[in-house]
Amino acid sequence: MAEQNAPAAKPKSARSRANSQPESTSPVPARISLVTLGCENLAKLTEFYTALGWPQVVPADEGVSFFRMAGSILSLYPAADLAADAMVAVERTATEFRTRHTLAINLASPEEVDAALAHVAEVGGRVVKEGQAAVWGGYSGYFADPEGNLWEVAHNPFWPLDERGLPVIPEAPATPAE
Repeated sequence: MAEQNAPAAKPKSARSRANSQPESTSPVPARISLVTLGCENLAKLTEFYTALGWPQVVPADEGVSFFRMAGSILSLYPAADLAADAMVAVERTATEFRTRHTLAINLASPEEVDAALAHVAEVGGRVVKEGQAAVWGGYSGYFADPEGNLWEVAHNPFWPLDERGLPVIPEAPATPAE
């Protein structure tokens, strides 16, 4: 028999849920374990990300490179092999940048954003948008790796970073019960 005087459990806010483990019972977990960039020149991209100082998980073998990220792995894999593995046509684009996705790195300050973009330029990346105040109240810039994959580098003063450097979305203020 349930206890009659037990307080009702407070529902978690959307932001609180965003910071905790997903509460899904789906057979498809709500997480990203690995991000794979299909590339044209594996050696060149491996050299670029190594020059950024990103640690390789294992030494690159003949067909793939892996880099440890906070909470996931970045994989570099030849685009033709990636398409063949997925049994789809190789995407060919006439544009200079791959704009169907953006990868992002959050940093603790605008100064760190500027330093990161400067380092990217030093090792052969292309800064496509210098760090600047953003309309959402933060500070961000963009760079492209040698194959045009876009990365945003941002400081969001509303999302503190945890000990791993990952953003923590603050809990929304409680709304009054209706």
